[in-house]
Amino acid sequence: MQDSGFQYDVVIIGAGVSGCATARELAKTNGSVCVLEREDDVCCGTSKANSAIVHAGYDAMTGSLMARLNVEGNALMHELAKKLNFTVKNIGSLVVCTSERDVDGLHELFARGVANGVPDLQVIDRDTLRSMEPNISPSAVGALWAPTAGIVDPFGLNVALAENAATNGVRFVFDAPVMAIERLPQGGYALDTPRGRLTCRCVVNAAGVYADQIHNMVCEDKLKIVPRRGQYMLLDTTAGSHVHHVVFALPSKMGKGVLVSPTIHGNLIVGPTAEDIRDKEGTDTTAAGLSEVAEKCGITVVDVPLREVITSFSGLRAHRAEHEFLIGENPSAPGFVDCSAIESPGLTASPAIGRMVAGIVTDILGLEERPAGEFVETREGIPNMNDLSFEQWGKLCEKNPLYGRVICRCCHVSEAQIVDAIHRPVGARSLDGVKRRTGACMGRCQAGFCTPKIMEALSRELPDVSMENVTKSGPGSEFIEGHAKDAIVEEAHA
Repeated sequence: MQDSGFQYDVVIIGAGVSGCATARELAKTNGSVCVLEREDDVCCGTSKANSAIVHAGYDAMTGSLMARLNVEGNALMHELAKKLNFTVKNIGSLVVCTSERDVDGLHELFARGVANGVPDLQVIDRDTLRSMEPNISPSAVGALWAPTAGIVDPFGLNVALAENAATNGVRFVFDAPVMAIERLPQGGYALDTPRGRLTCRCVVNAAGVYADQIHNMVCEDKLKIVPRRGQYMLLDTTAGSHVHHVVFALPSKMGKGVLVSPTIHGNLIVGPTAEDIRDKEGTDTTAAGLSEVAEKCGITVVDVPLREVITSFSGLRAHRAEHEFLIGENPSAPGFVDCSAIESPGLTASPAIGRMVAGIVTDILGLEERPAGEFVETREGIPNMNDLSFEQWGKLCEKNPLYGRVICRCCHVSEAQIVDAIHRPVGARSLDGVKRRTGACMGRCQAGFCTPKIMEALSRELPDVSMENVTKSGPGSEFIEGHAKDAIVEEAHA
């Protein structure tokens, strides 16, 4: 393309799954792309704290963007996982009805799912349900069975999209919240961040719960995003087989209710709540919220082993009153494309969202496809020791002895994996960054034993990071306050 005088053709605001999926799709064109992220890494907002479910697509209203992109994203997910080497499992989901008077609700969901194009749905009876899930509630009378549903590693998906986009030339800038956006007289936009000013021909607003703030900087119509907090409990891997499928209760107007599900990492997850709050950083958990999770999970599943909870967490969904994705170029701001209000089933829909948004941008800017063979469509992930035999592990150790030095004992993560995570495209720069890429710190001890060794690796491998400024999740979350021996020496000489 000819030099337009802009630094980039496209700036994407937000490095969650929607932003990174869009970046990867745009990397297939001849456009120049930059992703701005307010945090220190990808996958730091809604994308990191959710149910990690690949939804089948029966829940969203027929004809909505949510419904169409959910079904499309579900269909794309497995092929994308093969290309980008992240984990997805097609375990199916069950929507459990616990009262005869609510059975009509199952048939309504079934009809909606069929209308949405969800394949192979069935309404199953009590006996079939109990044969599939022995720990199902005795009050269950039937369920909607969706075999195309599943579970995914949300960190793995997000990181894989970002790495592949970066490999294909997309630039990522972190610790760069957008403070102001200016429409330029010649068209296009200037974006002010603490890392400097960027100019571009087109802006994609994929800023999660902050998408309304970005939208309202430039658009005449105003957008309101309400952070909807969902609290969860995560149980140990010893509880991971308590259910074999994703188990939902019949949904309400506030969402799909409290689910019980295995996770990709072998744990059991229970949650979420659905609370509309004001604080866009309000990811705290509460006694009341976790009590609600504990109570409601028992509606569909008996004897959930809540004594095996190893951690609790909460995430924020970017909700708007219309309960619909907002995707498209704004009429009052040419070249400004919303990818906003992406709440559940946004994780499932992300591959389709990326295609749709990239298509809109490509049409606006007249971008062209890169020459055949120029786009690298695959990506090799970090080896997972839990998926390897001892013989395979041994061969890795022969090539690199650091595979034999286990840093995270709970999850069997070696020093080689941690070093790999640091040096990959869009590599880890914090403890949570290593966690998202390797699974370290996610086990029973919750980083109690492996934190110092991971800190040592980060400070050794990154030239601008010392032990004093290694963080958990970016600036302001440093582990080290000072040096105890230095303080003792100073006191002795005082």
